Amino acid sequence: MNGINVRKAIAAEASRIADFNRKMALETEGLALNETTVMAGVVALMGHPEHGFYLVAEMDGTMVGCIKVGYEWTAWRNGTFWWIGSCYVRPEYRGRGVYAALYETLQRMAAIEGNVRGFRLYAHKDNAQTHDVFRGLGMSNKDFVVFEDML
Repeated sequence: MNGINVRKAIAAEASRIADFNRKMALETEGLALNETTVMAGVVALMGHPEHGFYLVAEMDGTMVGCIKVGYEWTAWRNGTFWWIGSCYVRPEYRGRGVYAALYETLQRMAAIEGNVRGFRLYAHKDNAQTHDVFRGLGMSNKDFVVFEDML
């Protein structure tokens, strides 16, 4: 799609993915995340594929975007939801189909997997631009509210 190559991330890309995570948090929520903590978190997920994985998008050999996928078992549907998070596309590549390529690759992977019942994600309530992107790819806003209790 538009010269965009999407694939699973490799361990050598952890630093770039951590950088994308930090940029996304600062841009969307105004949060300056700790570099060491984020790097450790990215490396931890990459070392435990039973918890999830990262996909990266490249154009001309340059990483231009990524998403994180985590797993949630659903007894109601006897299968797994893939939770999409840490979505980031470098600003100069936005509007060029990068997120769509990531999402379409994820859809193909889920079809092969066989027990994936759907995709879920959460986005900051004020990030209308990304809401429009998700809706444009067929996702719909559900009547859920996220609660959090940080430890």
